[in-house]
Amino acid sequence: MKNNYLKLEFLSLPENQAFARDAVAAFCLPLNPTLSQLSDVKTAVSEAVTNCTVHAYREAPGIVTVECTTDGNCLHITIGDKGVGIADVEAAVQPFFTTLPSDERSGMGFTIMQTFMDEFSVRSEKGAGTLVSMSKHFDPEVENA
Repeated sequence: MKNNYLKLEFLSLPENQAFARDAVAAFCLPLNPTLSQLSDVKTAVSEAVTNCTVHAYREAPGIVTVECTTDGNCLHITIGDKGVGIADVEAAVQPFFTTLPSDERSGMGFTIMQTFMDEFSVRSEKGAGTLVSMSKHFDPEVENA
């Protein structure tokens, strides 16, 4: 299978979350994911883009970048922003951690991404933005559900 590449840039508006999720899902279809795997990817992308929309750009919309590559049977996704950044990444990736408890946020976004993807990491710099990297491996022997 050929390796492939996709790059999207869009404003951090709530209506663009579904666009990003569906674009990444369509991009990974040649890897023949099961419906469950496809749902995992869509959920992880939704959570990452939601974090950019809700946390990165609090004052005004900013640019969210989604990049995807395929490498054999593996999908690699990076989702980034140039927003406020995360002061303490180690704390932020813990279940139930939220900087916006008054907005009834569950603090489970990073935990969901980590659970649904095979590889996951977060890099962030206060005042310079955040980059989430995730990968999902698709077993060529698994039949679609």
